[in-house]
Amino acid sequence: QVQLQESGPGQVEPSQTLSLTCTVSGGSITSSPTYWSWIRQPPGKGREWIGYISYLGNTYFNNSLKSRTSIASDTDKNEFTLQLSAVTPEDTAMYYCARSLGYVLSPESEKYDSWGQGIQVTVSF
Repeated sequence: QVQLQESGPGQVEPSQTLSLTCTVSGGSITSSPTYWSWIRQPPGKGREWIGYISYLGNTYFNNSLKSRTSIASDTDKNEFTLQLSAVTPEDTAMYYCARSLGYVLSPESEKYDSWGQGIQVTVSF
C-alpha cells in the first residue's frame, strides 16, 4: 500500500518561498497512471487543490496559484516537491500531498486513493 509523508518547515516568513516535500513509499511516482497532487486547507475553510505532477512529469496548477507555484519530482528519491513563492498569511494552511489514479483538478477526498497526514504551515514573522 502506498504511503505519503509531507515534510518541511512549519513556519515561513511573509514574502518568502514555502517549500515542502512529499516522500512516497510502497509505490513508484512513475507508475502509470498516477497523479501526485498538493492540496491545502486554511483554518476554518475548505480544501483547495494546488496542483499536480503526473507520472510522466507533466504539471498542472490551480489558476489562482499558478503564478506562484512550482511542483517537481525526484524519481531517484521517489518524492515530489511544492514551492509556493511570495507567501502571505493567507497561505497559512494544512498542506497535504495525495495520489490519484486519474486526472483530478479538485480537492474532494474521494477522488484520491492515498493521502499524507498533512503538515501545518504558518506564514508569519
